[in-house]
Amino acid sequence: QVQLVESGGGLVQAGGSLRLSCAASGTIFSGLTMAWYRQAPGKQRELVATITRSRSTNYADSVKGRFTISRDNAENTVYLQMNNLKPEDTAVYYCRIEGTVYWGQGTQVAVSS
Repeated sequence: QVQLVESGGGLVQAGGSLRLSCAASGTIFSGLTMAWYRQAPGKQRELVATITRSRSTNYADSVKGRFTISRDNAENTVYLQMNNLKPEDTAVYYCRIEGTVYWGQGTQVAVSS
């Protein structure tokens, strides 16, 4: 049974940092493309960043230069380091095995101005 469990969300002031983690189980993690998405209140879920099994990365324009996605295959975990956070980054953040139905439960990030 595939499971994705996110952690690391919270409340932070604008300009601050958070690191999200997503621990995967029940699958061969190292071969997967992993992704982080987010959904703000009243908005559609949007792709934030992806990382392939060869560690190639892609980012939404809105987070380039501020967010970094990484992975630790030994720990079956994908991370999202978020720096210089802005109020518009407030959302529930989800990890996903890209291109599949497997999503985590989400972790809330709130950025105050």
